[in-house]
Amino acid sequence: MRGGKHEPRIQRERVTQAFALSALLLMAGMAVFGPSGLLAWSENNRLLESRQKELQQLALERDDLKNRVALLDPRGVDPDIAGELLRKDLNVVHPDEMVMLLGN
Repeated sequence: MRGGKHEPRIQRERVTQAFALSALLLMAGMAVFGPSGLLAWSENNRLLESRQKELQQLALERDDLKNRVALLDPRGVDPDIAGELLRKDLNVVHPDEMVMLLGN
């Protein structure tokens, strides 16, 4: 009966080692292939740069809109912007004016 008593313990150790190896392989796989792994790093950097450019463009548009809102202040509307809006939105023109549409 040599080693008969130790066989279940050896079996348990092998199962434990196999589980530990599986867990390590899973973690290594996630570190390389996961959503925040090494392979996704460059894609995330590219997306970040793209979003930063988009954010800069939106900031410029916001500043332009803030300027137009300031020009439309009811206490002192800028006459040029008021005339522009009347012509554009209400199709109001004087009989002696010529309207030229420019493609944007």
